[in-house]
Amino acid sequence: MVSTLRAAGCVFAEDEAELLISAAPDDAELARMVEQRVAGLPIEYVVGFAEFCGLRISLDPGVFVPRRRTEHLVAEALWLTRPGSVVVDLCCGSGALGVAVHAGEPAIDLYAADLEPAAVACARRNVEPLGGQVSQGDLYAALPPSLRGRIDVLLSNVPYVPSDEIRLLPTEARLHEPLVTLDGGSDGLDILRRVSADAAHWLAPGGSILTETSEKQASIAAATFTADGLAARITTSDEFYATVVIGTKE
Repeated sequence: MVSTLRAAGCVFAEDEAELLISAAPDDAELARMVEQRVAGLPIEYVVGFAEFCGLRISLDPGVFVPRRRTEHLVAEALWLTRPGSVVVDLCCGSGALGVAVHAGEPAIDLYAADLEPAAVACARRNVEPLGGQVSQGDLYAALPPSLRGRIDVLLSNVPYVPSDEIRLLPTEARLHEPLVTLDGGSDGLDILRRVSADAAHWLAPGGSILTETSEKQASIAAATFTADGLAARITTSDEFYATVVIGTKE
């Protein structure tokens, strides 16, 4: 199996083989899963979960695959989370970020929202068993109005790849993940600007919004938060090769 996976271009063939074996209930299903992987289906879709922050997040085809670099955003969010915090995972995809924050601080009120029906269905499997609430809609319109002015930690891992750079993404992402979860517009920050514009109205006093960007986008994202009335700062992680911009309502 390892040689088959390696021949198909799987860089971590040994690790993937172990993962497939552990996930397959029988030999027939294992053969089918190997066939899917060789055909180019992302390993997370094949096994039905993604590993994120030491957790297994249930994942369906057509739902954004959480990246390891986004664990830096979760780590930053946990510094800001306290027992009783209202935490919202906006553009939640599978709900991985909210679930990971809950794992670090279970005593939170967790909400998640996404525009895509497939993502909402997937997030419900991950978030609702924790007592969280998942809703469908366009950004803040999906949230209960009662959260307005009450959000302590707003996780907003919105798409930030510039439109003309989508073609440069790995083949797995381009072919299998929805374009809406990747494309951030001409400079990659279109959706972030929409989220930032209303963030101060939804955040509690002292509440923060956290978003992931590329290194070159960070200063523009920070300036956007500042223009919208938030105190902005940028954090980076060499370990995860990640950049997170945080805006706080003072």
